[in-house]
Amino acid sequence: MSNVAPGAPSSALRAPSPRGEKGEAATSAAPLSPAGRRWPEGSDEGAPGATRIIKQDIRKHRPANTGQARQLRRNETEEEYHLWGDLRARRLNRYKFARQVPVGPFIVDFLCREERMIVEVDGFQDAESATDQRRTEWLNTNGYSVLRFWNQEISRERRWVLQTILAALQGRLELSSELPSFYFASRFTDQG
Repeated sequence: MSNVAPGAPSSALRAPSPRGEKGEAATSAAPLSPAGRRWPEGSDEGAPGATRIIKQDIRKHRPANTGQARQLRRNETEEEYHLWGDLRARRLNRYKFARQVPVGPFIVDFLCREERMIVEVDGFQDAESATDQRRTEWLNTNGYSVLRFWNQEISRERRWVLQTILAALQGRLELSSELPSFYFASRFTDQG
């Protein structure tokens, strides 16, 4: 039973503060941060002199890209729709894919984050595109491998496409003239 008189304020039920009675500092307890956590010497995130380091990630929130990616998800091509049906929900050997994902200044068709693998579906408008070449170079430099397929390859040879994606994810795909549309991330090309 407590020694609190009936009708006493609720603050009387709380544990004694580290400051002791009437604001006198207690010498045995460490001071508390504004959020109630103990901190070692130095400032806390709530302290007036605290500095915050904001580290920006190239893959994080960009409102314009996010809206554009949502629009692309709503207006996907037939080939993207069929390929997404095979990649979604970890259907390809438990690899998780996301579609129409903002990565830096670009939006990629399909992304496997754990393997840093991007799968792009290209139509006739992307043939020999200098923009796509610069985009692939940027993605490779930032650690992403890019695998490109033509729309008709997905429509006619989807099983081969899925086997190729799986081989690339498992590291069994080598750069060859048979597959000129696979671009290793720069972390692989630097090894020599």
